[in-house]
Amino acid sequence: MAYQKYTELEVWKTARIFAAYIYKLTASFPKEETYGLTSQIRRCAVSVPSNIAEGLGRQHPKETIQFLAIARGSLYELETQLYVSFDIGFISEIQLTESIAQIEMLGKLINGYIRYLNKE
Repeated sequence: MAYQKYTELEVWKTARIFAAYIYKLTASFPKEETYGLTSQIRRCAVSVPSNIAEGLGRQHPKETIQFLAIARGSLYELETQLYVSFDIGFISEIQLTESIAQIEMLGKLINGYIRYLNKE
């Protein structure tokens, strides 16, 4: 199987842009949340492109798929944390809706890449 460089993958590029978006979104969270929800959300956001990259570095389809599944899990964890952020008033409904739309799109990219690798 010929692997392309992870930095060339649309799924990784999209995840990286989304992680930056999440950092900016959480910048307005209360300072007392720096080591709580803010940190947890940011870790999840960075975990998505990081696991995509690590999976590609393994250069074996089964391992790559495993890391893509971890990335997808981090994405769902992040989604839950954003709902909690909305519930406690840290983000607006518009911010939540925009974030969820991006999560759904990124989830589709991850799932599509997993399907592609399963066909190899």
